[in-house]
Amino acid sequence: MHSLDFLKNRRRKRTRLLRALLSVLLVCGLFPAPVASEVIGSVDTVFHLFSRDDDIVVEAFDDPDVGGVTCYLSRARKGGVKGMIGVAEDPSDASIMCVATGDIDVPDRVRSGKADGDRVFKKGTSLVFKSMQVVRFYDQKRDVLVYMVYSDRVVEGSPKNSITCVKVQ
Repeated sequence: MHSLDFLKNRRRKRTRLLRALLSVLLVCGLFPAPVASEVIGSVDTVFHLFSRDDDIVVEAFDDPDVGGVTCYLSRARKGGVKGMIGVAEDPSDASIMCVATGDIDVPDRVRSGKADGDRVFKKGTSLVFKSMQVVRFYDQKRDVLVYMVYSDRVVEGSPKNSITCVKVQ
């Protein structure tokens, strides 16, 4: 039989956990959602008998600030049981290609260079700590948009990266 103090402590721990979870949900609701990507296709790279295979997935997303630019991102995705339930850490390998899909409308904030290094896409590649990001730069001299994809973690990132350029007409 448990003492009354044990039950009170247990109830306090549950209350703290519930408050922490509510705080996390509130904070997540305050920040804008990342740009959504559309899966174009994928190819398997490693076979797993009883779970999802490792694969390379190709996704497309539109630049949220610059109209008329669509980027295509290919990235490695880990399978297996961990990948199936969402706790695997995806490799840092990725490639990017952006193209003009219409009239390119570059806002003044981007043209002036004030938006250099702005994140235009982010995708979580592990349960909590790792993500793949795409950032944009504007080369005023050549009138070109430069997009770079890279992977980072809370503690350390990866030097693996890929860039692509789109000439503004």
